[in-house]
Amino acid sequence: MANKLEITLIRSVIGASERQRKVVEALGLKKVNSTVEHADNPAIRGMINKVSHLVKVKEI
Repeated sequence: MANKLEITLIRSVIGASERQRKVVEALGLKKVNSTVEHADNPAIRGMINKVSHLVKVKEI
């Protein structure tokens, strides 16, 4: 089974660039402390790298 990532939004997108806001939205995160699960693949890892200062990632 492929690894999964649990991604949690820990900081608000207020003050973030429009591009970073769109990445957070594309990940499926809506509010602070919301959590989503995604498969661990290069596309998701790239999105996480763009907003690494806003999210917390945990491998499950």
